[in-house]
Amino acid sequence: MPNEQAGARPGEGGLGSSPTDGRRRPAWLNRSVIGMGITSFLSDAGHEMVTTLLPTFLTLIGAPAAALGLIEGVADATSSFVKLLAGWYTDRIGRRKELVVGGYLLTGIAGGFLALAAAWPLVLVFRALAWFGRGVKAPLRDAMLADSVPNESLGRAFGFHRTGDTLGAIAGPLAAVGLLALLGGGSVVGHYRVVFLVSVIPGVSAAVAFAVLVAERRREPNHGLRLWLTIRSLPGSYLRLLVGVGLFGMGNFAPTLLILAATELLTARYGIGRAAQIAGLLYVLHNVLYALVSYPVGALSDRWGRRGLLAAGYLIGGVMASGFVLAFWRDWSALPWLAMLFALAGTLMGTQDALEGAIVADHVDSVHRGTAYGLMATVNGVGDFVASALVGLLWTLVSPVVAFAYAAVLMFAGAGVLLVIRR
Repeated sequence: MPNEQAGARPGEGGLGSSPTDGRRRPAWLNRSVIGMGITSFLSDAGHEMVTTLLPTFLTLIGAPAAALGLIEGVADATSSFVKLLAGWYTDRIGRRKELVVGGYLLTGIAGGFLALAAAWPLVLVFRALAWFGRGVKAPLRDAMLADSVPNESLGRAFGFHRTGDTLGAIAGPLAAVGLLALLGGGSVVGHYRVVFLVSVIPGVSAAVAFAVLVAERRREPNHGLRLWLTIRSLPGSYLRLLVGVGLFGMGNFAPTLLILAATELLTARYGIGRAAQIAGLLYVLHNVLYALVSYPVGALSDRWGRRGLLAAGYLIGGVMASGFVLAFWRDWSALPWLAMLFALAGTLMGTQDALEGAIVADHVDSVHRGTAYGLMATVNGVGDFVASALVGLLWTLVSPVVAFAYAAVLMFAGAGVLLVIRR
């Protein structure tokens, strides 16, 4: 068994809890799990302030939908390749915490750099830099979370973490929209730059919180671990699962495209400044559903199994994308219709994030989890690059109807694969 990091007390960084702690809270809800939840709250509050306003900021500086799709696609691709290498590297050296802290710090600072961007290529550079930091931290944090709780509590632990994550994703857009209103509205580019700078505060605080609150269970280094051989040694059940994840990912476009869609549909009625604020509030609704769903679906998966529930989440994604097809085809810009679509998107994200994180630990032993989480993230990231780039390109060159129809088909295909494969 690996030793806990020096200074970690029972119930803080490891699987157990003291008798007193056990009477106060469940054994899995230890200091490290709580610390990761707080960290993710702060980090998401920071980068969601940026995400909420980015589509309208790009519109104001003259960038088309294809530019937003390319920016998000490149950022996701950058993140995905880093995730695989970071996961394998930390399996090899036996420790993860320092890289996670560095990843949070880079993500928090890079979001503020967007205040310097005068054209969309510079936005692409800074967004990719932020997602590089995200790529470093995400699989390593998930592996640390999986190592911090008993296997029978994985769904609850990941659901709890995602709830903290999405509470930040609610606070961030609310803060962005509120600050934008205080500054005088959403039609002045300079107001967006101020919000981007403010986003650095919670972003940097996240790195500090992780460094202080989370204890790592270090392992013996395995310097002979080879990336390709490690991937080949992963269970066949896990590799088959990745086929469905990858297909779905190729239709799972970035949420900034949801915000752009709502802004475009609402601009004729409200003007771009007001439409941007309403779209931001719809994104808050998206994140409320994300937060509400994450823990219950994670806990439910501990009882019912994760593959079927994950497939159901993918199906919800296909329905949501189909709803945007109808919205653009029939010009359905009514707020209740858009609110329903954003709620479905939030339900999808809550289900996906809680279950994809936990399902890796169902298939892969702790020795190779860094690599396994990195591979999952890479498959998702490649899919996200394809999805965001193609949806943005089809939107610009053909129509948003064709763009969202493409996304719906791939999401339904991913759900179908999960439903037919056997563990």
